[in-house]
Amino acid sequence: MVKVPNAASPLRGDESSFFADQSFFTKFSAILALIIIFGFAQFAARGIVDISAAPVWVHLHGIMMLLWLGLFVGQNVLIQRGAIKNHRRLGWFSLVAAFVVVTLTCFTGYMAVALGRQPPFFSGPYFLALVYVEALVFLAMIIWAITKRRHTQWHRRLMFGATIIILEPAFGRLLPLPLMGDWGEWVIMLVQLGFVAVIARHDRRVLGLVHPATISIGVIVIAVHVLVTALAFFPPMVSFAESVAAAG
Repeated sequence: MVKVPNAASPLRGDESSFFADQSFFTKFSAILALIIIFGFAQFAARGIVDISAAPVWVHLHGIMMLLWLGLFVGQNVLIQRGAIKNHRRLGWFSLVAAFVVVTLTCFTGYMAVALGRQPPFFSGPYFLALVYVEALVFLAMIIWAITKRRHTQWHRRLMFGATIIILEPAFGRLLPLPLMGDWGEWVIMLVQLGFVAVIARHDRRVLGLVHPATISIGVIVIAVHVLVTALAFFPPMVSFAESVAAAG
């Protein structure tokens, strides 16, 4: 069993031990990014959505998400190559990109309901709750990861947790949600937990136990889906969604 210590910083202690399992995170980051990109790309390729007819803010949202995914994978590549200083510099730019992504996500979700463009099998309150909760949790996890940047094992896992949260819209396009009814959300939750399980398995192999950050990700994934479902029936959210639709 390869043991990887919970180094406070890759510049302290045995660097080779810190980098021993970085290839796993680099490959996993690329897999997550490709799944998200494929989820949206195949939706357009099948003609389910007309890209040319999409409003400009939808295109901006897509561009910024591609940028953030590129940064996410690139940051892991930099660590694997030992380019720590470049990783740290780029990290602050990644945070700004995440803020822009979340802002555009929330605006796009709002306008989708205002213009009646949300998926027909989603109610307005549910769709807004889904968009807002996942976007804000995504950003919160990135901020949390940055506060843990000197605790590498926490930092890297929280960044992956943020990305696992935003797998939901990709699998919302890969799975036959209209046929799954109310089960769709919980199936996607199980899929997301499957990716958390991949990290947990890696933890046990290299650390000898499941890291607390990995456990936290699993709890957050479950909490997000429970919160979205609850908010969809919360009277203030219902009233808000109705006002948004009426304003459109």
